Amino acid sequence: MKTNGTKRIIIVEDDAIIRNAFVTLIQQNGDYTVANAYDNAEAAIKNLNNDTPDICLMDIELPGMNGIEAIPKIKAIMPNTQVVVVTVYENDELVFKALCEGASGYLTKNMPPQKLIESLKELENGGAPMSTNIARLVVSSFHKNRQSPLTARELEVLELLASGKSYSTIADQLFVDKETIKSHIKNIYLKLEVHSKAEAIEKARKSKYI
Repeated sequence: MKTNGTKRIIIVEDDAIIRNAFVTLIQQNGDYTVANAYDNAEAAIKNLNNDTPDICLMDIELPGMNGIEAIPKIKAIMPNTQVVVVTVYENDELVFKALCEGASGYLTKNMPPQKLIESLKELENGGAPMSTNIARLVVSSFHKNRQSPLTARELEVLELLASGKSYSTIADQLFVDKETIKSHIKNIYLKLEVHSKAEAIEKARKSKYI
């Protein structure tokens, strides 16, 4: 179990460079110890009873089971383990999915190294650590017009388009193919009665759909 009162952490991250950087950063802080680090969620779940983690740092895009799918499985075995998502993704659907599945926080990988340690401290003090941009995303989502004719996925596609992402990038980010994105965009144009990306973005912003 715990040694000297230090919190036990497991890391689930398939990028070896990032995984090792997290291990080094956390081990340098005497309040925490890395019980284990994994490149896939299945192995982490299998070893939960041996690792007995207080905190799990979880990537989303992993080989096999993704991080969001893994959260409820971890909570089912270790209800008191707090899962913090650490990912490159910054869209509200993934944020809310992660939080609904039981995540205690949501951080992005472009955060300064010290932010990770600060977030662990915040977690211990009962907080829900989030990167500044993610917190802003959560707040802005409550300011949106909920009477939008667009589905949640269509809104997400439109928001990503508005942020300058290409069709291919959006497809990769949402784990679908490019044709699916084109189909969503066609539906967006029809529902908003517009004929171009610029018109769609302008109308959606004026109506506070995004």
